[in-house]
Amino acid sequence: MFHPLLTAKQMKRLEQERFAAGQSSLAAMEAAGRSVADEALRRWPGSRQAVVLAGPGNNGGDGFVVARHLAEAGWAVVTGTWGDSEALRGDAQTMCRRWSGETVALEEALDRIEPETVVIDALFGIGFSRPVEEGRAARIRGACDRAFGVIAVDVPSGVDSDTGRLVTDMVWADATVTFGARKPGHVLEPGRSRCGEVVLAPIDLSPRENELESLGIETWAVGEPRLPRPGPQDHKYSRGHVWVASGGPSATGAARLAARAALRVGAGVVTIASPPSAVAVNAAHVTAIMVRRAETPRDLVACLADERSSGMLIGPGFGIGERCREAVLALLARAKPLVLDADALTSFEDDPEALFRAITGPVVMTPHEGEFRRLFPMLDDGAPRLERAREAARLSGAVVLLKGPDTVIATPDGQAFVNGHSSPELATAGSGDVLGGTILGLIAQERQLGFSVAEAAAVAAWIHGEAGRRIGPGLIAEDLPETYPDILKAIAVPFGRRSWR
Repeated sequence: MFHPLLTAKQMKRLEQERFAAGQSSLAAMEAAGRSVADEALRRWPGSRQAVVLAGPGNNGGDGFVVARHLAEAGWAVVTGTWGDSEALRGDAQTMCRRWSGETVALEEALDRIEPETVVIDALFGIGFSRPVEEGRAARIRGACDRAFGVIAVDVPSGVDSDTGRLVTDMVWADATVTFGARKPGHVLEPGRSRCGEVVLAPIDLSPRENELESLGIETWAVGEPRLPRPGPQDHKYSRGHVWVASGGPSATGAARLAARAALRVGAGVVTIASPPSAVAVNAAHVTAIMVRRAETPRDLVACLADERSSGMLIGPGFGIGERCREAVLALLARAKPLVLDADALTSFEDDPEALFRAITGPVVMTPHEGEFRRLFPMLDDGAPRLERAREAARLSGAVVLLKGPDTVIATPDGQAFVNGHSSPELATAGSGDVLGGTILGLIAQERQLGFSVAEAAAVAAWIHGEAGRRIGPGLIAEDLPETYPDILKAIAVPFGRRSWR
């Protein structure tokens, strides 16, 4: 469900430790190159010509292996080298010498790329961080753009594998074959878009369970979850009673969207805490969801007083201002799980420290970029999203879910999850309210699921994204919770099994 994302430094350390323990580095390079060739043959079985762009390091060595295997499969292959191939060292030099086909300078190889050509981008792998001169980058970009297809080795050239940042605009790949583990740049934009489909090659370099801690892995990709179904002894309160704070009579829809999502994702009981003026409006639109009068901060706190209450979402449609600030601070003093979104965040834009000081219990904040900037103006807008989310979590003491096509969920202790399982159709009014309710509904089921608050937020982002993918064009926020039963069936495991771990 959560897959490790290794930085370039961590991946290189893992390789060094494996090779020092006796695993063959040359055999690993052979397996890596063969995997790339196999992907090209699988993806484009009718193709018969390829240009391999081979860089000055081990990525170039992988490229020579690809060239050899494609030639053995009957393809016409030429390799283009970045600099003098005689300058290659170690395994890369060995693989270069095993290649008996045509090798030319990079510029000549670029000129040979035609609309029928498959390009293997083996120029720069992980650890790339220095820009390439624009003239040369433009030639590579133009040549790859006119090719029939492009496969990148490990990471598309030009992308920082640690952050997804575009160091130089060079390569858009149809597929990227990587080794050992995925890297942050495979799931963080704009790197994710440059990668195309990411294929993890089975070459026996994946980190083992006992290596994860020693490598210091702190970043995880969110994969398809496996959730245990309720057991025979469960009842509605054992599955959690959660609350959603509603706004006034003209702003109730957001709370109802969130409440329905919480109920659909499995919370046992959901109640809308509504100001008296909006009770009739809310009650007229819900059936399985309950409505309770709650006007003042004290009223909202009273909702959480019952020991069966599992948490509250406040913010969507609640209203910006002093009333919202007072309510949030009062709720935080209860130290029960809270999800803070929208108005609950913007209400503190003039004094974010007041919010941060009050956070002592489990809290998830779910800002989009605009809300994030208002709440964390002290952070550099130009820094990578992963870095910004981590720092925001550290400063605030909350789990921070930074929304986007590459949603980042960060914890105060530096752990982070990245969810790229999403859909552009989710960019619609009310979608974020549904996500907030989904997080709340999973937090409510902590006993059954065994999730931390951050894991609940990460899984909620995946489920929300899957709903967006299933619905597709024409999606409106009301549609999202209605897909949850089918999604939950698809990812369910029998009660008592913990195979999702």
